[in-house]
Amino acid sequence: MSSKQYAADILKELERTLSQLDDTEMQAMAEQVLAAERIFVAGAGRSGLMGKAFAMRLMQMGLTVYVVGETVTPGISSADFLLLCSGSGETGGLVAMARKANQAGAPVGLITIKPDSTIAQLAQVVVRLPASAKEDAAGAGADVTTQPMGSLFEQSLLLSMDALILTMMEMKGMTGADMFSRHANLE
Repeated sequence: MSSKQYAADILKELERTLSQLDDTEMQAMAEQVLAAERIFVAGAGRSGLMGKAFAMRLMQMGLTVYVVGETVTPGISSADFLLLCSGSGETGGLVAMARKANQAGAPVGLITIKPDSTIAQLAQVVVRLPASAKEDAAGAGADVTTQPMGSLFEQSLLLSMDALILTMMEMKGMTGADMFSRHANLE
């Protein structure tokens, strides 16, 4: 198969997955993010990289945001919000973070494939992405993907968080031009 055909298949998978986003869940997540004094974002592996991309956009919106694990990340408080990106909702380090945030009184959000996961049980707001988990064999189950491992989830995660940014921009009456002044200038 050609690269062009693979790309077409990926787009079909993304369209199928993202067309099932729940607007109520997305709205609740947007409200929680905007209500927070500070936002903390975390994920493992490629999901974590997608979370970092989201954190960058939050910063460009003028929000105070930290990526968990970076040397300049402060402690979390009850005025803050922890957003976790985890397909399985079971990643050990992220479960521990959710528990610590709960102990500090900070609400937790999760974007995941598994809304019944351990982290989901600890979260106040959950967005479900109906993608295939990396553990699922390609071609098995209802959410079939031709892509390896967690690629469909990770791509859907990035695009759903971009949709979340657009939702929050609309809620705040912001444009892309408003955000550009916060674009990195030391590149």
